[in-house]
Amino acid sequence: MTAAMAPTTALPDPQRYPEFYASVNRKRLVAWIADVTLVVILALIATPFTAFTAVFYFPFLMFVIGFLYRWSTLASGSATWGMRLMAIELREDDGLRLSGQTAMLHTLGYYVSMAMAPLQLVSIILMAVNPRKQGLSDAVLGTAMLNRMA
Repeated sequence: MTAAMAPTTALPDPQRYPEFYASVNRKRLVAWIADVTLVVILALIATPFTAFTAVFYFPFLMFVIGFLYRWSTLASGSATWGMRLMAIELREDDGLRLSGQTAMLHTLGYYVSMAMAPLQLVSIILMAVNPRKQGLSDAVLGTAMLNRMA
């Protein structure tokens, strides 16, 4: 194979290794529900420690807790706890786990797309039609959600 024909990513080829991408979108949705539920619980637990003033800025508190939760779990294990529960993980285009910087950028991209409905719609469509099931942040960063293989 010549350099011009070499693959541009070390991620598994979805045609040759479909098991890495099987049911990833469904698992991603369940993981997202688990993660959002956990962030709500964490924000509720944190509220008394703000002398209950967090009731006035609860969405902002959820944003901060959610951002830190997502960034730290992606940086430490390439998956949030919801993703780990569903046995999926994010990988960079070189096939390795996410670096702290990529985890932060992925989290930032996630929050930007969640804040703008058209971007979230584009992300959902991309996950449905892309062979690697990549959302918008994944496509921009070159990351992909894979089934974790034991």
